[in-house]
Amino acid sequence: MLLSALAWQPAQAGKVLDGIRQRGQLVCGVSNGVAGFSAPDAKGRWQGLDVDICRAVAAAVLGSGEKVRFTPLNSTQRFASLQSGQVDLLSRNTSWTLTRDASLGLHFTAITYFDGQGFLVPSKLKLTSARQLKGAQVCVQAGTTTEKNLADFSRTHGLGIKPVVFDTYEAGFKALFSGRCQAYTADASALSSIRNKEAPKPQDYTVLPDLISKEPLGPAVKRGDDEWFAIVKWTIYALQEAEELGVTQAKAATLAASTDPAIQRLLGGGEDMGKLLGLDKTWALRAIQAVGHYGEIFERNVGQNSPLGLPRGPNRPWSQGGLMYAPPVR
Repeated sequence: MLLSALAWQPAQAGKVLDGIRQRGQLVCGVSNGVAGFSAPDAKGRWQGLDVDICRAVAAAVLGSGEKVRFTPLNSTQRFASLQSGQVDLLSRNTSWTLTRDASLGLHFTAITYFDGQGFLVPSKLKLTSARQLKGAQVCVQAGTTTEKNLADFSRTHGLGIKPVVFDTYEAGFKALFSGRCQAYTADASALSSIRNKEAPKPQDYTVLPDLISKEPLGPAVKRGDDEWFAIVKWTIYALQEAEELGVTQAKAATLAASTDPAIQRLLGGGEDMGKLLGLDKTWALRAIQAVGHYGEIFERNVGQNSPLGLPRGPNRPWSQGGLMYAPPVR
């Protein structure tokens, strides 16, 4: 397909990127602490899948994945903080929905985790299905799609569930552990995190097999800066394409000399893809060197060998039967 000369003109940096460069730091909004996604470790260093996305973007635009300031935000703060410019990027286990996409003045960039809403219950209740929660008190966080999904699920199946609403993520699951509720509902990935990292005795709690919603999670940016939107989106796609092409964190520098045209375009050894984003040729190489490809990010933070032990499931690449499908970097 022929491309016009105009299609190859270098992109101009947008206001958000200009501000990041002047500051020398990306400001990234993350959760107050969801293990595997965004939470500080024992030394105070932020870790997780959402955190690694922030570091990849920082590496692409500033040359280092360490040039990030993480701003913890709860569910009610997150969108206002992005809209006001308090953060440049929101990367905190946030579901992409029509209402949010169309009415909050933001753009979702790409899906970084395909999730679904589930239920965490005490094992002693011997429940095997969420439909057994008839009349139960279920703890849930306010201001989330989770709260709305719970109401829909209860109404659809005539369960008469009694929501017990909390302002914070932590207050909700602690109420379950104290016996205030018969179940806690959240994204299934978060429930596994809570069970493995927060429960007094993980074996005393069970994540039910039911998923009652689709929860495509991904970072968002403020509307009005198409250049910044493109940079974040294509950095994520580059990490996903790197997995497809076998470009790992350890091999990225060596593979930059590859004769494979797709790898050349990705890593800056062939056509200059960076100029279309207002970046240099090796923007994607730096992102991959900072955090690895998507599969490495997943396995390190939430995969089978991590404390969460989550299967790849739908988060496998499309070539392996999953849903992760990145447009080509070309």
